[in-house]
Amino acid sequence: MLKDFIQTALLLITGLFPVINPIGSAFIVLSMVPHTTEAERTDLSWRITTNSFAILLGSLLMGAYVLTFFGISIPVLRVAGGLIIAVAGWNLLQKPDDDDAALEKAQEVKAPKPGASLASKTFYPLTLPLMVGPGSISVAIALGTSSPKEGLSAAHFAGVAAALVVLSASIYICMRFAGTLERWLGSAGTKIVMRLFALITFCIGMQLLWLGLKELLESIKWQA
Repeated sequence: MLKDFIQTALLLITGLFPVINPIGSAFIVLSMVPHTTEAERTDLSWRITTNSFAILLGSLLMGAYVLTFFGISIPVLRVAGGLIIAVAGWNLLQKPDDDDAALEKAQEVKAPKPGASLASKTFYPLTLPLMVGPGSISVAIALGTSSPKEGLSAAHFAGVAAALVVLSASIYICMRFAGTLERWLGSAGTKIVMRLFALITFCIGMQLLWLGLKELLESIKWQA
């Protein structure tokens, strides 16, 4: 029972944490709301965390049913999710650094006003797709289909709950203290971190894409 709990929790954490990338995603979300106060950032972090928890939980629970209903195989899902993640990482890698003035102006235009306007944007676009995007959802759906062969158990559900708590806590901590970390790193350090996480995101996407393609090619070989 303990083994099932640990295996389930570690599978979900190691599978979803790099794709969600809470540190890099927190920096991106922060750039969308650069003029928020500490109180607003705390409320924003909590709202984004609860929204992310609900999305991931729904994806994990409904993953198998969604795939069965639409007739989508796991390899195809991995190819699609890998493409989405790889493209997102590539776009971040190619993002120019010499347009700080234009970027700051764009952020001022996009930044939601305090109060109700900020709360109305916590789900879209700050949670979906910035914090928990299509790549995270596709990975969660794929992991949701890998239930134990002997059937679901209390240990399995406990492992899912523990993994979601850990992932949600990481999202909240990164969101809450992203501003402090950004000030500590400085402008140059933040750009280096963003590039690093963009490269990691791109590699994760390519890895998922390759796994999906490999399974599809193997299935074609067996059919031949």
